[in-house]
Amino acid sequence: MITSKTRIAHSFVGIALITLIASCSTQVPDHSKLQRELTDSLALLSKTADFNGFGVALVGPQGVLYQGGFGMADVAKNIAYTENTVQPIASISKTFIGLAVMKAQELGKLKLDDPVSKFLPFPVVNPHHRDVPITVRHLVTHTSSILDKQNYVFRAWILRDTTDLAKNLALDIGECRFSAPNTAVSMEEFLRRYLAKDGAWYSDSAFADLKPGERFNYSNIGATFAALVVDKATSMPFDAFTKRYILDPLEMRSSTWHGENLADTAISCLYRTRTEAFPRYYCATYPDGGMVTSSGDFAKYMAELVRGCRGEGTILSKASYAEYFREQLVDSNFVDRATGPFTDEHNIGITIGFSSEGYFGHTGGDPGLFSLFFVDRKTGLGRYMIVNTDLEGWEHHARVWELLGRYAVKLSAGR
Repeated sequence: MITSKTRIAHSFVGIALITLIASCSTQVPDHSKLQRELTDSLALLSKTADFNGFGVALVGPQGVLYQGGFGMADVAKNIAYTENTVQPIASISKTFIGLAVMKAQELGKLKLDDPVSKFLPFPVVNPHHRDVPITVRHLVTHTSSILDKQNYVFRAWILRDTTDLAKNLALDIGECRFSAPNTAVSMEEFLRRYLAKDGAWYSDSAFADLKPGERFNYSNIGATFAALVVDKATSMPFDAFTKRYILDPLEMRSSTWHGENLADTAISCLYRTRTEAFPRYYCATYPDGGMVTSSGDFAKYMAELVRGCRGEGTILSKASYAEYFREQLVDSNFVDRATGPFTDEHNIGITIGFSSEGYFGHTGGDPGLFSLFFVDRKTGLGRYMIVNTDLEGWEHHARVWELLGRYAVKLSAGR
């Protein structure tokens, strides 16, 4: 399995997902009727899909248009997947890092072009370019020159408990590995060991030969590093900072960075196959993929991003949102520049991705899950989908995604 943290979006770009535009009508559609139609269609799809459970949401300039959950969150316990079911959203979590950085800048705690060394208790420099400082902007645009090497992918995913430990440590999860609970360290300590010259896991190979700021290279560890900068600059733990300035203002009451603390029945299982669940795990580098939320909560978040992109957001100023959504990179920053409607790597704002066809959003994937959301910048129509089962193919995902695209148009017209 290839996780989104190693860019599952590249595979997604190649899938032909076509949004069909609703035909014109002289009558305003019945909003409730359209919602029921969509619910019935998604419920029918869930019966034949190659994933156990999934959540969806639709938004427009008017706000939330639809949210729902289908299939099973826990097959063995017969727990249904609903709009209130929570599960990790993987790399979509990074979009919260960008908002947190912009809020910290609004509060006067940092500036995007500050060198990160200004805030750290340990020095971090690219050993190939010691005279070129790594800045906050480099971290949030994936141009820091920091790379995800083996000491990241073999150590970041921590098993929640020791049940069947030997068996679970040996599970094939692609390029990554599960680690035992007793290996867990704090986010700060993980970064110090990986990035500091005297760190236990340090290697010069964790830095590209290119200068910081020169080349786009998607970096999970770099994104987590940006979260640590917010932590140090504001003297507030990153999870507490985002709760105060993002989750609480948006009333995202079901959302948390620490799904490992939830009871088994309070969070969706994540499945290897339709019948076999992965063991519970979490990310030591939690800001890069550890947000746990529901479709209902994510709908609120996506609606805020639509407002922010249109200059009407509530958690950041108009100027901060303008910078968050400004395309930060140019052609020379890329080697193979991604194209297509639903890729987040054609360009990037402050952790928010842009496609070549006018969408902003992000994708995500970890063992047992896949997630994506994209918003059409012209229309303000956005859709979100998350599944709780490893990818076996794209056909069923595509059917759900296309259906959401059609009904986003219909429901927006109905409002």
